[in-house]
Amino acid sequence: MAAATIVKLYVPAPLRRYCNGASELTLAAASVRALLDELERRYAALYLSVCDETGAVRRHVNLFVHEANIRDRNGLDTPLVAGDVVTILPAISGG
Repeated sequence: MAAATIVKLYVPAPLRRYCNGASELTLAAASVRALLDELERRYAALYLSVCDETGAVRRHVNLFVHEANIRDRNGLDTPLVAGDVVTILPAISGG
């Protein structure tokens, strides 16, 4: 198993109320799955805004590692390396 590395997680404004107003969090994780596990431990309400009851990323939420959507990579098993930036991006729709 790969050692955890320090990554940044950018939190969009509508979800910041779930992490004490922080726009970015620094977390240790070797994969997106590990990052979400850490998020669940430290910021449960934020985690529930990103993941459903099965632990899957909600359909209306996208997670990016730098500019790449994890759905286009290895999903939750997308590896992370030191310095990676993960962004939570809720889907936006309108008429």
